[in-house]
Amino acid sequence: MNSMGPESLGSGMESVVVTQGGERLLTAAEFQRLADVPPELEWFANIQNANTRRAYRNDVSEFMRFSGIERPEEFRQVKRAHLIAWRELLEKPKDLKGRQLGPATVRRKLSAVASLFEYLCEANAVAFNPADGVKRPKAGANEGKSPALSDQQARALLDSPAADTLKGLRDRAILSALLQHGLRRAELCSLKVGDMELRRGILHFRVDGKGGKIRYIPIHSETIERVTDYLATRKCDDDGEENANGEEKEFELKDFGNSDAPLFTRVRRRKKGKRRNTSDPKRPLTGHAIYKDVVQMYARQLGIDPRAICVHGLRATAATNAMDADADIAKVQEWLGHASIATTRLYDRRTTKPADSPTFKVRY
Repeated sequence: MNSMGPESLGSGMESVVVTQGGERLLTAAEFQRLADVPPELEWFANIQNANTRRAYRNDVSEFMRFSGIERPEEFRQVKRAHLIAWRELLEKPKDLKGRQLGPATVRRKLSAVASLFEYLCEANAVAFNPADGVKRPKAGANEGKSPALSDQQARALLDSPAADTLKGLRDRAILSALLQHGLRRAELCSLKVGDMELRRGILHFRVDGKGGKIRYIPIHSETIERVTDYLATRKCDDDGEENANGEEKEFELKDFGNSDAPLFTRVRRRKKGKRRNTSDPKRPLTGHAIYKDVVQMYARQLGIDPRAICVHGLRATAATNAMDADADIAKVQEWLGHASIATTRLYDRRTTKPADSPTFKVRY
């Protein structure tokens, strides 16, 4: 068996190219090459979500370096004691890279390796899963870690961007999409113009969620208005479309011809002689740009500590607000795209409102 260093994890199936046009799509050599792929590499190749692939690749590679694994079959020699020793190392104040790891990170790393061994069990490559019985750090209090903004802070954040610039209009639409729909950062970045669809007469976002699961979320009326204003300005700036009076044309979503165009794109700085900034229609925003150039920037303007707010914090704010308004928790689960309702309950803070604490009932 060839050596498999951590950097080559998942590369064992990339050399086979399947082409159309013949009775047999795989040559005999390609068929045999796939038959010889170790189950360890099959497991990795079968992970579809890019973010999960990246995280699991890093986590499993870290375990391989810890345990000295270089070939796929060496996974089959791993015992529970190896995983316990790795967990103890991860839980120390500093790990091999000098980082301090939180309980959730340690749990995720152990889950990645456990997922691999679960697949090896199914493939009869190992007799048992050595990760079974390895205790994992407790997740902490039964409440989400992401802090939620108050209603007043959320409203102020929504109204912070300027309404007379392309960037301001875009950012107003972005903040509305996050705070009024509870989208994940990656979900927002992947939205295309064509992902705004009419369903039963109501405009919906078609959201490509975790695990490739598609869900449809009705779009808030304020978000429709903001997105329409942004796309109208973006289209006129890109096409130079104005009417005889120098006024911008009215815009409807159906007018934006390229349905595969990213919904939210980068904004180019204004060039000399141009009236305003223009969009870069082929370059969608990245998650980092949304966090740094939108969320953090306007939080600073409002005097909110940017370290206390993140894009996931806006998702927590949306979920908390919805449940405070008595939204059904099962509906909120579907709305957020959670696989387990236990995850949704982390956002249910109705029983932990500070104003309801006995502290404020004490009278002397």
